[in-house]
Amino acid sequence: MDFFNLFSLFGGLALFLFGMDIMGKALEKQAGGKLQKILSKLTDNPFKGFMLGLAVTAVIQSSSATTVMVVGFVNSGIMQLHQAVGIIMGSNVGTTVTSWILSLSGIEGNSFWVKLFKPTSFSPILAFIGIVLYMFCRSEKKKGSGTILLGFAVLMTGMTAMSSAVAPLSDAPWFRDLFVQFTNPILGVLAGAVLTAVIQSSSASVGILQALSSTGVITYGSAIPIIMGQNIGTCVTALISSVGANKNARRAAMIHLYFNIIGVLVFLSIFYTANTFIHFPMLEENVSTFGIAIVHTLFNVLATLVMLPFSRLLEKLAYLTIPQDDAPEQFQMLDPRLLATPAVAADRASVTTADMAELARASFLGAIALTHRWNEEGAERVRRQENETDKYEDAIGTYLVKLSTCNLTLKDSHLVNTLLHTISDFERISDHATNLLGTAREIEEKNIVFSAQAQSELIVLEDAVQEIINRTVDCFENNDLVAASRVEPLEQVIDDLVRKIKSRHIARLQTGSCTIEYGFVLDDLLTNYERVADHCSNIAVAMIQVADDSFETHEYLTSVKSGGNENFDQMFREFRGKFRFPDESL
Repeated sequence: MDFFNLFSLFGGLALFLFGMDIMGKALEKQAGGKLQKILSKLTDNPFKGFMLGLAVTAVIQSSSATTVMVVGFVNSGIMQLHQAVGIIMGSNVGTTVTSWILSLSGIEGNSFWVKLFKPTSFSPILAFIGIVLYMFCRSEKKKGSGTILLGFAVLMTGMTAMSSAVAPLSDAPWFRDLFVQFTNPILGVLAGAVLTAVIQSSSASVGILQALSSTGVITYGSAIPIIMGQNIGTCVTALISSVGANKNARRAAMIHLYFNIIGVLVFLSIFYTANTFIHFPMLEENVSTFGIAIVHTLFNVLATLVMLPFSRLLEKLAYLTIPQDDAPEQFQMLDPRLLATPAVAADRASVTTADMAELARASFLGAIALTHRWNEEGAERVRRQENETDKYEDAIGTYLVKLSTCNLTLKDSHLVNTLLHTISDFERISDHATNLLGTAREIEEKNIVFSAQAQSELIVLEDAVQEIINRTVDCFENNDLVAASRVEPLEQVIDDLVRKIKSRHIARLQTGSCTIEYGFVLDDLLTNYERVADHCSNIAVAMIQVADDSFETHEYLTSVKSGGNENFDQMFREFRGKFRFPDESL
């Protein structure tokens, strides 16, 4: 083997890893929110958890990515530790799909159908179809399918290049002697673990072993320990990911490690004990790409069958390693680990923003109640909610900026843009709640009592403001664009109510039935109510405009207010009829 073969080997390895990365990310992107839906079907049944982990890993072709997601979910409090165990086990079986795909490179024969299924035959066709879809189709879904095909073609090209580059090693005594050393189970396991830990992908390390098997030098006796070690090495990714996480997230990573270590120890102990009595002849035979895929699959399936009934014991072992203490478990609202899976991260950002919206709603509605009856406990609750809302805005804003740089689907990109445009409005609603606290305290301290007419007018306005907040938060949480379209007409009605109350107050001032001092307090109330309605309008308009792949807010508002929009006019009349002063006629 000369330098040119070495260059070809490294080039093939680069193409192989690059193709695997492209294909995995494209598959993950195509799956989109389905990943979140699959993993959100949490269950206490370990078998169902196993099937979930298997399904997700088979889709994204990476057990490491699935396990990192699980660590992120546990760290965020979305998933309980015992629910993660089955998913981790399923991910180990799901990753074997890759080895079966790569085993196609070992197909031999001269018939038409055998040649057709050889990667060297169909990879160029897939690459051509992929580039056509990627370059000439506008549909994001078709472009994604093209990227998957291109990634697969690059992966198989790299596999073929590696196999060709290492072919001369079949005559190299040192290479044969090297793999003879790996028939020692301890050395073989260490070699497989180190290789996988370095490249952080068991699928990739199995693929490299399959490429090396084309030399005809590697036997089952050396391949089996290496494959066992690869299963241990893949745990490094989750262990690194768990650094800085809470205790349960670290325990999830430890369960992944213990599952593989115990599985390897049990498998090798039984296998080599049996070999001392039976002497398996296959250990001396050369292993093929199919043989590696079979061993890889058998180990993971058998290990799961043995360990699944003892999932609770694995959990207890993790607790022994990382003991529980009296400190309460801290959950991270938005775990950076989930950014590796943008669809899942976008969904979590949406859920967290919905939590922020609920806080903003609760704080403002609570503040309205305090303008009628003051109590310090309620005021403290509103202040606490406002502080929490500020924290949410900082955390979500930072997270969304990072998420926006990821490879997002059009749907997720729209979601991220909507969240970026709305979090500041939710935070401002909460700010107006604290403004109301000052007004409510002044009303209490100065014993201000508005006239009966002013009170009846304020009740109508407050009802309208409460409805617009409730409608806005509900349509945001449900991503209901139809409901969002009803917010702006209500906001116009609230503006009219505010104008009427101000003009009526001036009339009462002129008759002496109201005072200037009361007028200042009333103006504070009206200003906060009107501005909250404006923020609700901003949120609803952002949802509608981003969904239309646009953000011309001024143009949109001008178009709906200028008349001629029958739906808008009808909703405006409906709300104006619902929120009218007692002395007004229909």
